[in-house]
Amino acid sequence: VKLEESGGGLVQAGGSLTLSCAASGSIFSINAMGWYRQGPGKQREMVAASSTGGKTNYADSVAGRFTISRDSVKNTMYLQMNNLTPEDTAVYYCNAKEDYPNYSMDYWGEGTLVTVSS
Repeated sequence: VKLEESGGGLVQAGGSLTLSCAASGSIFSINAMGWYRQGPGKQREMVAASSTGGKTNYADSVAGRFTISRDSVKNTMYLQMNNLTPEDTAVYYCNAKEDYPNYSMDYWGEGTLVTVSS
């Protein structure tokens, strides 16, 4: 599985951005996908996740502002980010998971930088 993010950039506080994650390879084995981020001097954290069953989960810090979605035809996942704040500045990573009886596989993209200016 190969993941490639796009859509990052510089935006002013209160603005919006949409990130995309294009998946290729053995995508039929993916059980769940999500977005993570790592801010300056911080650990990587989950931002939003989506299972193949359509269930979504958001970090408290972005709930109500960010929306995760998936287009199964385009094999692409999106993260719509609204009302951005400087605290949202981070490298955003796309993640895909394969779950097996005794283990899980995680795949990561290289990340896309989002910078929110005050």
